Amino acid sequence: MTIPTPLVDCRRIFLRSLTRKVSIGIHDFERAAPQTIIFDIDLYVPLAATSPRRDQLEEVVDYDFVRSEVSQLVARGHIALQETLCDELLDALLSHPQVVAARVSTRKPDVYEDCEAVGVEVFRYKAPSISPGSAA
Repeated sequence: MTIPTPLVDCRRIFLRSLTRKVSIGIHDFERAAPQTIIFDIDLYVPLAATSPRRDQLEEVVDYDFVRSEVSQLVARGHIALQETLCDELLDALLSHPQVVAARVSTRKPDVYEDCEAVGVEVFRYKAPSISPGSAA
């Protein structure tokens, strides 16, 4: 995978295999009980803005922010599609002012007996903002 140029000077923060029970799916049997969803999440934050000078939590993006966004999203109620789940979580993560890019992957491990999981992954980075008065 080629890393887009705006991400070269970034730190990658990640959570692997964050597991939640989620009301998700389009079939009646999926609406009957929550399913296990496993999240893999990467956040990209600029090194210049998140390199701790005083070794303090407020100098970086806290992992709890990610966990909180996942929990809030799944607590809102039933979601039909994994695509919707990924897109909405990605939007929430990208709303953090220090996050310049994110990758969200979700997978259902209990759907088919003949495969480990079925899932969806989405990646997006924010377009660089141009400050007023700068040349475009």
